[in-house]
Amino acid sequence: MDTQQKVLKIHPKDNVLVALTDLPKGTTVTFESNTYEIQNDIAAKHKFVTEDLDEGGAVYMYGVLVGRAKNKIVKGELISTSNLVHDTEKYGVSSSQQQSKWSAPDISKFANKTFLGYHRADGKVGTENNWIIIPLVFCQNRNVEVLKEALVEKLGFGKKQHLGFNVESLIEAYNSGATPESLLEQNIIKDGNDYHKNPLFPNVDGIHFLTHDGGCGGATSDAVALCHLLAGYINNPNVAGATVLSLGCQHAQAAILTKALEEMAPNLQKPVYILEQQKSTSEKELLAEAVKKTFVGLIEANKCERKPAGLDKLVIGLECGGSDGFSGISANPTLGYVSDLIVGLKGATVLSEFPELNGVEQELINRCSKTEKAEKFSHLMSTYNAKADALGSGFYANPSPGNIKDGLITDAIKSAGAAKKGGTSPVEDVLDYTEQVVNPGLNLLCTPGNDVESTTALAGSGCNVILFTTGLGTPTGNPITPVIKVSSNTKLYEKMNDIIDFNTGTIIEGKASIEQTGEALLDYVIEVASGKQTKARKLRQDDFIPWKRGMSL
Repeated sequence: MDTQQKVLKIHPKDNVLVALTDLPKGTTVTFESNTYEIQNDIAAKHKFVTEDLDEGGAVYMYGVLVGRAKNKIVKGELISTSNLVHDTEKYGVSSSQQQSKWSAPDISKFANKTFLGYHRADGKVGTENNWIIIPLVFCQNRNVEVLKEALVEKLGFGKKQHLGFNVESLIEAYNSGATPESLLEQNIIKDGNDYHKNPLFPNVDGIHFLTHDGGCGGATSDAVALCHLLAGYINNPNVAGATVLSLGCQHAQAAILTKALEEMAPNLQKPVYILEQQKSTSEKELLAEAVKKTFVGLIEANKCERKPAGLDKLVIGLECGGSDGFSGISANPTLGYVSDLIVGLKGATVLSEFPELNGVEQELINRCSKTEKAEKFSHLMSTYNAKADALGSGFYANPSPGNIKDGLITDAIKSAGAAKKGGTSPVEDVLDYTEQVVNPGLNLLCTPGNDVESTTALAGSGCNVILFTTGLGTPTGNPITPVIKVSSNTKLYEKMNDIIDFNTGTIIEGKASIEQTGEALLDYVIEVASGKQTKARKLRQDDFIPWKRGMSL
């Protein structure tokens, strides 16, 4: 990309150009021998049409239909919610599904590389070695918090919060007669502390506590899905074992969790302790038993040490959140290239967020390696959208105010860019919510677009690393799986460097190619998989929200 380039055409079929810098009204832009007079002030990341469009005229971006004109739009005019409405092409599965031959990128640089991971008895390899304490029902959240108070600092797993505040200095200043104005000017930030090697259990990366508001009330199907999700967390290679707290009478029964675990991992060789409060003589006895069993489990977990593993043992989740108009040009294609590299290395990648695949269904259907996988994807997409639409908010309502403000005007525009995270490789498997990754290659996982619900699901299906792109900034993390935050633009990376790990803004600036940036990101993934801490991990950003399968986009 030319460093002086002001606009970008993503696909030859497109009839919009993306502004790479602010374009004031009246500016003349020349691109590919065509000249355009800009009709409005157009902020970087937004788009303008390259031809006059009548009402109903189709707008194409990334080579696909992304909307139709609400009214006449003239050449050089900004597209916005006032003149563009969401629209997508129809999609379907052919009975003679044909998969074109895919050529993997050059993987020679990574063919002999390894990461230092935790090898499990089932052949999977974790990038972390965590113990989890989980409630089967919200009634146990308080008991989980009590265990957190009892265990975290006493066992040497560090302070509960990464970032401290010197509140004492405010109290002293207030008692000395300081004015409110002077109090506001004080610097009260204390230096934070990273996770350090635990002196008692040096091979255990952390104890994580997963509270939630489910397990009883609501739909029984949600309680069953919760049990399968929690079973997936226990089965994840980043988890050494678990302490599970149950009340006893809730819908999310321990028997459902146990059965789900048996189906996922028939020969599971991890310590899992399930304690039921209604069978205990007192709450203190329940918690004392939980403390003792967790301590014994940590002794067992500590026996596992990091050892070299091939990159085929990586299962990488592909996620985006707080997206902007550059996400589909820089950060998401970079993840797509990393995905193609991992697939070429016989590893697995997982593309989620089905509302953000709206409009590119046919492309993904055409990439499915088997007809039954294409049919499953088509069915999941249509039923999900229909249910959301019946509840008053179909996929078209997915873009957030932040997305729209930064150039993602319709869900189809957002989706066409989001799908770039999946690269170009064949789709080898299609998974419904909580189903486990069992096949190498690119997998599609049915989740909502909600950042935390989706990252929660990716870890629950077996991802041992998650790559998360953002153009606006988000602190999202996960309790058991390291989340690497990737910015779409340099301005964001510099402004929110405390929560962002990796920058792809150099692509927008013309300083690096997608391929170069993708290779650098994979090198970074190897470091994280070997124990380097992500910003989300340093900040103790342990987000966990199970999906209640109603209207959640």
